[in-house]
Amino acid sequence: MKITRLLSILAVVIILVLGLTACSSSENEDGNSKVRIAHFPNITHSQALIGRIEGKYQNVFEDSAEIEWKTFNAGPSVIEAIFAGEVDIGYIGPGPAINGYVRSGGDLQIIAGATNAGAILVSRKDLEINEIEDLSGKRVAIPQFGNTQDLSLRIILQQNGLKDTAKGGTVEIVQAENPDIKTLLDKGEIDAALVPEPWGSRLIDEIGVNVVLDYNQVWRDGNYSTALVIARTQFIQEHPDLVEKFLRTHVELTDYINNNPVEAKAIINSKIKELTQKALDKDVLDASFNRLNVTYDPEMDSVIELANLSAEIGFLKEKPDLKNLFNLNLLNKVLKEKNLDEIH
Repeated sequence: MKITRLLSILAVVIILVLGLTACSSSENEDGNSKVRIAHFPNITHSQALIGRIEGKYQNVFEDSAEIEWKTFNAGPSVIEAIFAGEVDIGYIGPGPAINGYVRSGGDLQIIAGATNAGAILVSRKDLEINEIEDLSGKRVAIPQFGNTQDLSLRIILQQNGLKDTAKGGTVEIVQAENPDIKTLLDKGEIDAALVPEPWGSRLIDEIGVNVVLDYNQVWRDGNYSTALVIARTQFIQEHPDLVEKFLRTHVELTDYINNNPVEAKAIINSKIKELTQKALDKDVLDASFNRLNVTYDPEMDSVIELANLSAEIGFLKEKPDLKNLFNLNLLNKVLKEKNLDEIH
């Protein structure tokens, strides 16, 4: 009995030590806060790319915090890192953000927008589709089930009296990574695809696909969120000063990109090359930026609509309670200081 009790006490001590270690993992050697920021090597995360390469976020934090940048290629990976306490702030699509919020019971919140629109529906070069109804009997690819492009496609189908074969409809929706979508279209193994930029422009440039719906025809005239900024709810509560500094820089970078597109695109492309070993062709880069809107507005209505659709088609078990999904208090404080319209 004594040995069993001793082992139990030892187990509790180990758990407490590990817990304290985990808590202190967000501090650097000087005891200052460490802010872990996640993003993709993608133009839809433009503020992060410029802010990282130019040191803008680190400059505003000065000596109060040290940034640790983390690069991801998929939203679910960012969500898992958030859950593990390994990421504090992240650039991510609305689909994974919604899923993460629901799964965690509110352990993350949306604190700003990053990019709107920036996705197009294309068909293979030897297939002309004049009406959405022509997708009946076709195979249409999206980058990931449950992501923004998938949900947007299902909205398009629903609005035109179609649905996917898994629901008894006539349109087969298949999941494939963007490079694979290019190969599948080129070989004629799929008929169409709804893809984000820069892949839409790359498919046009490299394999001559046809544009069925351009960025402003896919959904809501292009006024829908493609990338958002999320943060751990606990981090927002414990470090509102750091979140506010981050958001102030995020807003300033958004304005810089929109007011200096040539310079901004060059910086963004240089970071993409550094992270992926390949820069985008200038024509592709220019076309991609023409199809998206860099913004700090999260387009709340579009996110809520996506969340409700996720429940309707079964990606979420039930219609979610989204009352705490958005936390725009600090963003609106920054906007008010800059005499910019607040977001409600």
